[in-house]
Amino acid sequence: MVKVKYPNFIQIDAQRARGIVEDIRNDKRGEWARLPVETNEEEILRIEKIAAEVREKADYLVCTGVGGSYLGHRAVIEALKHRPETERKTQVLYAGNSLDPEELSDVLERIEGRDFMIDVISKSGGTLGPSVAFKILKRKLFEKYGEEEGRRRIIATTDPNFGMLHDEAVKNNYIQLAIPSGVGGRFSVLSPVGLLPMAVAEIDIRALMEGAKHEHDVFLEDTDNGSVLKYAFLRDYLRRQGYDVEVLATFVRRLHYFQEWWKQLFGESEGKKRQGIFPAAVSYTTDLHSMGQYMQEGRRNIFETVIEVAGDYKEETLAWMNKMAEEATVAAHREGGIPVFEIEIDDLTEKTLGELIWFFEAACAISAKLAGVDPFDQPGVEKYKENLNEKLNISREG
Repeated sequence: MVKVKYPNFIQIDAQRARGIVEDIRNDKRGEWARLPVETNEEEILRIEKIAAEVREKADYLVCTGVGGSYLGHRAVIEALKHRPETERKTQVLYAGNSLDPEELSDVLERIEGRDFMIDVISKSGGTLGPSVAFKILKRKLFEKYGEEEGRRRIIATTDPNFGMLHDEAVKNNYIQLAIPSGVGGRFSVLSPVGLLPMAVAEIDIRALMEGAKHEHDVFLEDTDNGSVLKYAFLRDYLRRQGYDVEVLATFVRRLHYFQEWWKQLFGESEGKKRQGIFPAAVSYTTDLHSMGQYMQEGRRNIFETVIEVAGDYKEETLAWMNKMAEEATVAAHREGGIPVFEIEIDDLTEKTLGELIWFFEAACAISAKLAGVDPFDQPGVEKYKENLNEKLNISREG
């Protein structure tokens, strides 16, 4: 279970909390919250079967997606890839999350002369970066295996009924995985979007979902004063006091991509109508020698959330020193006037990461509602797409 530790916590408005939770439950876009309890055995078995086929046929699975279509599963894979049991044959690569040509070139170099498959992840199929990457990778796939075998090496994780990618997948008989209609990209890590790449990487997706379900159940048992509400209401209290930057800190380097996923989750969900807390992240102890100075003596519009991994740390080991640095930093920042609160997980396993994922998703949705914005749309992202398409059309015409 995720624990929120903070001294002198602000009182939760239980009636308001219940109203917000009910709003989210009744919103068709809140289907992500029920994924841990509604994903059935048949779907898990199918995902595991496809993952086994990928591991049998490919040295690399290249996932093309951007934002929530890749950050969630990458966060879990990167956090757990150090373990001996995940020294795996099939590696997961990522393409299409930027338009930097060098990124795609690096992927093409990695797969040269090796067996590979593609998991193209997009609800519509129209997002530019993933679309361009998929087109180039598909051409390479067909050159290597021929079109018939190449099509058997493409997995389309997309809308089950509509969209360009859905139509292409049906026409060409790609392997298909459905993104539930009520699950947006940044809330999709516990859907096939995240589950298949993680299963290919030999992550125990059953344990991950078990952890998410546990956090879901704990939340329902205490909808007046649980950890999710503590975090959400504290963020809202600090926002109204003028603290408009939240820094997510960790002393565990393997959580870097988890921080990146968290930034996208909160940034895209809350940053609307000139509202929202700006989400930033630091990795200690490295950043204590750069951002640490600002944290200690810079502007006081910042609060800090520290992800702690519990455990018994044997004295005079490097892990113990790291833990002492964490405690010293938290104390120093509090003394320096920064509100700091700690989010503790028991360890770094599939189960606890599942708990942490669901915890942050739920807290994010509630936090956005408290700030008076819709957590499930992204009009600013759509605006940049409109401008980019306009520029590209002008360029083609010219």
